[in-house]
Parts: sequence; C-alpha cells; structure tokens
Amino acid sequence: MNQRTKELLPEEKLGLLHKIRESKAYLKAYHDVEFMDRKDLRAVRLQLELLKPELLFREHKIRSTIVVFGSARTLSPEEARRRLKAAQDDVATRPRDVELKRRVVNAEKKLELSRWYEEARRFAAILSKAQQTGQDLEYVITTGGGPGVMEAANRGAWECGAKSIGLNITLPHEQDPNPYITPELCLQFHYFSLRKMHFLMRARALAAFPGGYGTLDELFETLTLVQTSKKRPLPIVLFGKQFWKRLVDFDYLAEQGMIGWDDVKLFKIVETAEEGWDHIRRFWKTHRGAEPSL
Repeated sequence: MNQRTKELLPEEKLGLLHKIRESKAYLKAYHDVEFMDRKDLRAVRLQLELLKPELLFREHKIRSTIVVFGSARTLSPEEARRRLKAAQDDVATRPRDVELKRRVVNAEKKLELSRWYEEARRFAAILSKAQQTGQDLEYVITTGGGPGVMEAANRGAWECGAKSIGLNITLPHEQDPNPYITPELCLQFHYFSLRKMHFLMRARALAAFPGGYGTLDELFETLTLVQTSKKRPLPIVLFGKQFWKRLVDFDYLAEQGMIGWDDVKLFKIVETAEEGWDHIRRFWKTHRGAEPSL
C-alpha cells in the first residue's frame, strides 16, 4: 500500500469526486437496477411485485375483477378469414403442393376457433356495461395482456368505454401488450407466482376459453385453490363444450376417485357470452356477502 502525502490539486479533487458520484456503489439501493437484480434480493423483488399492483388497483378504486383466460393464438374472425383466403390463393397457384394444402386446413381450423375471439369480446362487453357504473369499479375485465382471447376481452371492455387490466409477463420471446388495455392498468411481471396471485385476489369470476398450457395451468390452479378452501368459491365458467369435454374427462376423474363428485360442480361449461354472464349473476345471488379472498 503506497502512502500518499501529496496535497490534491483542485482539478484532481473534482476528478476523484466525479469517480465517486459515477460509482454504482454511490447509487441509492432502490435506484441501483443491477443491485436489485441480484439473487440475494429476490425476496425484495417478490414483495415489490406484490405491492405495486395492489397499491395501483387501490388508487384506481378497483374492487373486483373478472378474469379471462384463453389462447394467445386465437385469431379475430377478420384475420382468420384473411389468412384462409391467402392460403387458398396460394394453393390455386400450386394445387399439388402438400404443404400449401396443409396450410389451408390449418387456416380453416383457425377460422373455426375464431368464434371464441368474438365470444370473449362480447362477454367482456356485457360484464363491463353491467358493472362499471359507480365510483368504485366492479367486475373489471382482467387478462394476461397478450393477443388472442386476451386481446378480445380487453377489446370488448375498451369498445364500451370501460377500463380493463392486463397482467403481462416477461417471456423469452418478448410479447407486446395488446393495445386495448387501459394504459395505467397494464402491468408487467417477472414472477408467475405473483401474477397468479393478482389474477385471483379480486376475482369475482373466472372465464376460461379454449387455450393451451397457460390456460390449463391457470384454470387448474384456481380449481385446486377452491377445492382446498384456499380461495372462497367463485363462478368458474368454461367456454366451449366440445373443446372441454374432449380435452378433460372430469367425470372419469371422479369415477376413479381422484376427485369428488362435488369437485365436478366447481365449474360450469357454457357456449355463449350470455350463458356465462347468467351463471355468474345466479352464483352471486346465492352467495351474497361472500367476498373473494386468497
């Protein structure tokens, strides 16, 4: 260690002070992004992801939500028809091309499934018109913030002038939020666990449209929480009888003793937005005073 006895010149002092101010160590802890990203700070990050949405929802007087899940791959009817026509036009130029024929089949399936985009859009509009009437907001449509069914639900609320929530998540392939979310209610999460908590903390109903792993994950977690009394009962509506009956044989689970027959009654399978809304209304008429909890 070299001993320093020389008096610093004014410009040298300024240079050293500049280095100190530019040092990351000199940053306040909560301004230091690299520090906040450290493994040791995970507990703090978890707490922040719990607190930020909660405080934001309180500020916006959001008392309850309706959560809508479904595939990000579901197209609007307009987009599905456009893609089908493009695929058919391609086949017309090369009628023997097997891959192009396969694209037509896939496009036809996308058009068939696009009905759920429209149903989610109508469902969100019906609930938004019915409930966002006072200063405190009830039944605010809440989605994962992405495209497909999520976009449709946010769009349905947006088209009737209602606020809606989008809870986005950071993914390896970056996903932009859909444009129909109320800007000040569009949040981004890192942790799936905290995102799931905020889906359910104010939820007065859950609507699951045809979807993939993400939809199933969120649906079955909710069913498990209700089944085990970690979450008070709430209406769980599955859209699409043909889809859900083929995907999961709930009666078989009960027959095999893996779940109880009462567990099969935790949800209702419907076909239309009106059926879904009617089930939610009837449920809460028989559960007056029950508040959602987690």
